[in-house]
Amino acid sequence: MTGATQTDVPAISVRGITVGFGDKIILENLDLDVRRGEVLGFVGGSGTGKSVLTRTVLGLVKQRAGTIEVFGRNLAELSRAEHRAMERRWGVLFQHGALFSSLTMRQNIQVPMREYLDLSQGLMDELAMLKIRMVGLNPDAAEKFPSELSGGMIKRAALARALALDPEILFLDEPTSGLDPIGAAEFDQLIATLQKTLGLTVFMVTHDLDSLYSICDRVAALADKKIVAAGTVEEILAVQHPWVQAYFHGERALRRDGATAA
Repeated sequence: MTGATQTDVPAISVRGITVGFGDKIILENLDLDVRRGEVLGFVGGSGTGKSVLTRTVLGLVKQRAGTIEVFGRNLAELSRAEHRAMERRWGVLFQHGALFSSLTMRQNIQVPMREYLDLSQGLMDELAMLKIRMVGLNPDAAEKFPSELSGGMIKRAALARALALDPEILFLDEPTSGLDPIGAAEFDQLIATLQKTLGLTVFMVTHDLDSLYSICDRVAALADKKIVAAGTVEEILAVQHPWVQAYFHGERALRRDGATAA
């Protein structure tokens, strides 16, 4: 990348990615860039491979072809130690929180710290409490188990764990699913505030049109096993692909626009 500065390099650059399971190809020759410091909303129909792409970038699913670069480094060329160092630079919030049921909220948040850092218990406790406050939870909830938390609290606890290592990239998989409209709007605002305050790059898989309109700088749409459109919401609205048209101009979108106008 001749003449490019470090800030010109995308946080994530995916080129020619193909992923399949058995005879079924999920993603084929897919290209996508996630720019540094942006909130990118990633949309697509159910079962089209949105979470598969996320898991492929994270190294949880192996691609059959293509390259993935994070901060300009080809992940396939990293040594094990270099890859672990790269993993410390991202945090992940899985769709249903994926908290360990046998651990308290505080202990869940400390899981990445125990895996990647060498800290005293006292310091980990202090850091966990900081993350709990950062996501807007009452410190009294620290010793509660996931079964004692509401759906919204589980999302925030999972977000606190994703932030445990002070990541530069935040992966969010359906962060507002299962939340009522008020809770979803509050969670969107929390993500926006944290992104601006911490300078995060956010890759957000979502079905939530309100999230796309309220906090996303750009949107990428997945259909036909590849990215068929990427740009601002306004730019995406003009794309003529059938799925994009159905998603952004269909009945659900019309209901949203009607509610917004009211």
